[in-house]
Amino acid sequence: MSLPEENQTLMFREAAETADVVAAQFARNRGTVEALAASLRANPPPFVVTCARGSSDHAATYAKYLFETQLGIVTASASPSVGSVYEAPLALKGALYLVISQSGKSPDLLRNAEAAKAAGARVVALVNVEDSPLAQLAETVIPLGAGPERSVAATKSYLASLAAILQLGALWKQDPALLHALDALPSALRQAWAADWRPLTEGLVGARNLFVLGRGLGLAAAQEAALKFKETCGLHAEAYSSAEVKHGPMALVDAGFPVLAFAQPDETGAGTRAVAEEFRARGAQVWLAAPDGDLPLAEAPHPVCTPLLTIQSFYRAINALALRRGHNPDLPPHLNKVTETV
Repeated sequence: MSLPEENQTLMFREAAETADVVAAQFARNRGTVEALAASLRANPPPFVVTCARGSSDHAATYAKYLFETQLGIVTASASPSVGSVYEAPLALKGALYLVISQSGKSPDLLRNAEAAKAAGARVVALVNVEDSPLAQLAETVIPLGAGPERSVAATKSYLASLAAILQLGALWKQDPALLHALDALPSALRQAWAADWRPLTEGLVGARNLFVLGRGLGLAAAQEAALKFKETCGLHAEAYSSAEVKHGPMALVDAGFPVLAFAQPDETGAGTRAVAEEFRARGAQVWLAAPDGDLPLAEAPHPVCTPLLTIQSFYRAINALALRRGHNPDLPPHLNKVTETV
């Protein structure tokens, strides 16, 4: 099987479009999101519920930490099976119910959105396919605007999901620093795409497994990276909070064990760095993604932007790693672009 050149994969070309996608999304959705944010300020929901699967569920992790740290609104992830398989009614009256989906057609997400709407929740859809069943069901639609994504592995649509969540959070809070971050984010994403993460690519060519660590807002990036290692490279990776990894999983980390750590430039950063150094002292093969780390990070206009910049740099590196390991990142075995679960 002949493999494409590194810059000729669909994954590379689609991920490279992210900065332009985000800039266009922010401009197009501004009015819709401002109206939604004003309504949420006038009638604050008692809590927020997210509903998603796959990469979109990692975006939901980002939403949890963003809304809880910036807005003080408890945000919980709904298990789609509770509504679609168990058909258990939930008390959701007045809640903001945020459904995140690229296709907007997975049956389990649709059933949960319908149940949430019937229970009195306010259903908001973040969706890439604007004429999808989910978009038609939702009270408010925030289009991701990523355009066609032909690579099975989601890239620009995932980052567009995080960007849409960030725009909602910033306009909801009306914090000047967050609003400035929206304006500066596309330029920062372009810088992140140019970051040199070749040490990671070269170091994992022969790896069989690894841990990916993050914490707080950075946990969503760790989850997404671990999925992409499995999906595009056939490499078993597990994501952990840099705090949670100490509760058992760290027993596996010894000499030569690969660890990729994402250090957030916020209150969680010191803890992640400390765990990374502890593992390095054991002889583990550690890469720390930080402005002063083994893997450079573009300067973030606000700490809440760092997970987006981290993953943008990671996508370029994982595309190259997949090819080095003999995999086509556009066509992972046994996977389809649209996954429909019940």
